[in-house]
Amino acid sequence: MAQRFTLGVEEEFQMVDKKTGHLASHIHTILEKGASILGEHMKAEMLQSTVELISNVCPNIAALRLDLQHMHSILGQLVESEGLALISAGTHPISSWHDQIRTQNERYEKLEEEFQDVGRSILIFGLHVHVGIDSHELAVPLMNQLRTWLPHILALSTNSPFWAGRDSGIKSWRSIVWRRFPRSGVPILFQSTREFDTYVQELIKTGCIDDGKRIWWDIRPHPFYQTVEFRIADMPATFEDTIALAALCQALVAKVTRLHERNLATQVLPPTYIEENKWRAARYGLDAEYVDFVQARRMSMRDAVNEMLDFVDDVLDDLGSRREINYLRALLEDPRGTGADRQLAVYHETGSVHAVTHYLMQQMVQDVVLNKPW
Repeated sequence: MAQRFTLGVEEEFQMVDKKTGHLASHIHTILEKGASILGEHMKAEMLQSTVELISNVCPNIAALRLDLQHMHSILGQLVESEGLALISAGTHPISSWHDQIRTQNERYEKLEEEFQDVGRSILIFGLHVHVGIDSHELAVPLMNQLRTWLPHILALSTNSPFWAGRDSGIKSWRSIVWRRFPRSGVPILFQSTREFDTYVQELIKTGCIDDGKRIWWDIRPHPFYQTVEFRIADMPATFEDTIALAALCQALVAKVTRLHERNLATQVLPPTYIEENKWRAARYGLDAEYVDFVQARRMSMRDAVNEMLDFVDDVLDDLGSRREINYLRALLEDPRGTGADRQLAVYHETGSVHAVTHYLMQQMVQDVVLNKPW
């Protein structure tokens, strides 16, 4: 079953100066130096302080774990050789977008021309998870249902409380920054994948977009691969967080597919209802109050996440991901909370945003060493 629902992830890491902790615009050097090693598995984003790692297509969560361990180790060595370090978080605690340099690339030049400061301020870092599906025609029927759990995934991944040296008061400030872009957020309902494909082709035909990759929803049918792509998560705090979130996305796709094969489906919610809970997740993370619009009740986000994990429980052994989902259950009980909570704890203890930055640098070093492939 696991090989049926293949996995791939894209991780957006921050590159920082090893001494100061400030973001460093060195992507062109890193790409040149690492081209022969990582090739197409490493690429630039709009701002030069971002480096993106792209996994192989993996048959199961165990293969993904090994793949990412290998690439994290290589990337860590590459940046260290340039006097740099990596940070895994949705925003940088100190650095401002005003000081960033755009990547020298025709595509990003066009994006900057179109979006101006909306594009220049895109100093955010996320995790994208691709899950393989049996056919493109399934993409929208699955997506319509999977949208329900976007707030849950965001709450688990919240890891961006700081923005330009300030405590934003929001657990996922990255989500707020991303809302400025067109064709972002929770997707609307489509009656079929054919209707969605027609929408994309109309946008291309009229010159609104050049291809389907410029539809930046929190979840989307990928325009070129036969996958459903989850785009809601902050760049997680740790390697284990990343692996567990990927396993969760895979389990949700597998469970909803299983229901579809039995002519069953979950309740499909309008985007306005999902946005209500997405806001709560961005603001409060796992401490949010969740509104169950289907049963007209309010509950804690932790209880809502536990119900989601119960929902996918019967596919975990087939997928080989019970360990990763148990990790998420433990996270719900962990008094340290998510990455956002841990950053805020350092800040409240020290009164220093710089201390938060150095904490994130140390955490990434420990993570790479702990998960180094031997």
